[in-house]
Amino acid sequence: MRCSLSFARPLGLALLPLLGAAALSACDPNRVYEENVDLKSPSGDAYVWDVQQRPAFTFSIADTTARYDVYFNVRNAAGYGFYNLYLKHTLTGPGGRPAGPALLHQLVLMNPKTGEPLGAGAGDIFDHQFLALPHQHFAKAGTYKLTLEQYMRQNQLPGIMAVGVRVAKEGKK
Repeated sequence: MRCSLSFARPLGLALLPLLGAAALSACDPNRVYEENVDLKSPSGDAYVWDVQQRPAFTFSIADTTARYDVYFNVRNAAGYGFYNLYLKHTLTGPGGRPAGPALLHQLVLMNPKTGEPLGAGAGDIFDHQFLALPHQHFAKAGTYKLTLEQYMRQNQLPGIMAVGVRVAKEGKK
């Protein structure tokens, strides 16, 4: 059985996310962690990523001998006004110490020439999973925190519906 990235549809049933999470965890033994958060502006507008909103994802690493692939999940509306998304990540390790430098990533959501949406989706909602940190080595066992922030040139970024992080043992999606 092959598993895929799953986000609940905005008007889906309340139990659908729970069933999806249970199904994903049951069929992917290499996944260490995965979580997605819906975005909204400080005033409550749905699907707006405010520059001050910095989703943080906390996960545990037990096996320090393994290598891991860290993915960024993005869900966007077809009406998103740019072909790309710049985001910066910060990774802190056990004890709150930096586990590497903060890095800026350019994620391509649409074909820059045609404007055709990339990623999986139908209608006007598209899901993407980007391999952001391949072959990641976590030197110490413990709790890590990965924080994402949008790094575009506007404070309110409409059309980004959700972001998330996935950590899996290397080479296993």
